[in-house]
Amino acid sequence: MNQKVLLVISIIVGLLVAVMDSLPKWDDTGITVLALIAGGGIIGYFVQKRPWLFALTFGIWIPLWGIITRHDLMMLIILVIPFAGVFTGWVARKLSQDILHSTKS
Repeated sequence: MNQKVLLVISIIVGLLVAVMDSLPKWDDTGITVLALIAGGGIIGYFVQKRPWLFALTFGIWIPLWGIITRHDLMMLIILVIPFAGVFTGWVARKLSQDILHSTKS
């Protein structure tokens, strides 16, 4: 997959998760966390280089909203969740590629 297209997808999906999380009647942190981990994992699986950039563009929106609306810099700790998802997907791809290459030899 083209990495520029994937970067745009990462931004859009991250924004959608943030919009969902900021809805007035939304109060389900578990689903938000699941969306950040699963979405990050799927994005991470297709990342070829710089997974940190994709994790940041995917996950920055919820902390950014919290910083803007509540002036709470502690919201940055939320970035751990999308980073874990993206890096898990990225490592899974690397491992699956290594396994495929070792079985062909």
